[in-house]
Amino acid sequence: MDFSFSTEQTLLKDSVVRFVQDEYDFDARRKLVTSDDGFSRDNWAKFAELGWLSMPLPEDYGGLGGSPVETMILMEAFGAGLVAEPYMPTVILGAGLVEAAGSEAQKQEILPAVAGGEMMLAFGFAEPQSRFNLADITTTAEASNGGYVLNGKKSVVFGAPSADKIIVSARAGGGQRDADGVSLFMLDADAAGLARRDYRTVDGLRAADLTLDGVKAGPEAVLGDLGGALGVIENVTDRAIAALCAEAVGAMQVLHDTTNEYLKTRKQFGVPIGKFQVLQHRMVDMFIELEQSRSMTYMVTLKLDEGEAERKKAASGAKAQIGKAGKFVGAQSVQLHGGMGMTDELKVGHFYKRLMMIDTMFGNTDHHLKRFAALTQ
Repeated sequence: MDFSFSTEQTLLKDSVVRFVQDEYDFDARRKLVTSDDGFSRDNWAKFAELGWLSMPLPEDYGGLGGSPVETMILMEAFGAGLVAEPYMPTVILGAGLVEAAGSEAQKQEILPAVAGGEMMLAFGFAEPQSRFNLADITTTAEASNGGYVLNGKKSVVFGAPSADKIIVSARAGGGQRDADGVSLFMLDADAAGLARRDYRTVDGLRAADLTLDGVKAGPEAVLGDLGGALGVIENVTDRAIAALCAEAVGAMQVLHDTTNEYLKTRKQFGVPIGKFQVLQHRMVDMFIELEQSRSMTYMVTLKLDEGEAERKKAASGAKAQIGKAGKFVGAQSVQLHGGMGMTDELKVGHFYKRLMMIDTMFGNTDHHLKRFAALTQ
């Protein structure tokens, strides 16, 4: 199969790689994640100017109509730079939900603003008890005076501290884990009754826990069919999984290259330690895991627009491989750097932390192995 990029895709790759190399080196990134926002709003404006925010959005709403392949190219380069700007929460999750389920009025309001860098979004789907079950929802949406009143909690909502609007899943009917009854509501970040506890995650990004206490939402806040949103959520999160896989490949490539270069320069007994056969074997094992992950990322990216069963199997298969490979490549890179690998000043530890976070997002390796097995029965 031909995996060559088109001329436009090659230009996109070159532009993102050049941005990361020129303006997003490791020291610059360390300063950004300790700032008040945890990222650069100037960079966000540049993303809009370069068309990266509008790339996957429909042309009718200010987008460029890009395919999942363009998203994969962008996210791999972002992974190589540990880019901290909230691209995943805003563009892939938030705008993805609006595109998939929103009304014409909602699309006209939200998508052009996202494409222009004027609006940031977040998606609250996880709850303290839900683990990785997207249908395990105790947040309730009760009809009241022509609208709805929302009560409940949402955990680890990435991008929420900087979001202008937050999309949350809530149960308008059915039992706690029923597929039916799941709904989506788009709320203003400063809505009355919406409390937020912000924090830094282990990989330096920003997230928040949300408490919804009598939050009022009008009928215009509902995204899609009331009680029928689970399929949309699964579709968009599978697309987010594909993007995460690409990001992980970019991070693993940096760890492999950095470790390989270190083995060529670090000397022991008068020779570079890369001359030792046992370390060469480890580098080969790292390379194999990296290339398997790259192949699985291509596979899931190309299957996102196929049938639901194929999409789900591809997403779970790729996520399981990425989780396994990320742990291995990250651990080997840290160990082969010796005691230096554990220091905050060396970038390998930061890439390892990001890979560990990617493993837990939208379901870890064990979860997706079980999901894949269930889908193939």
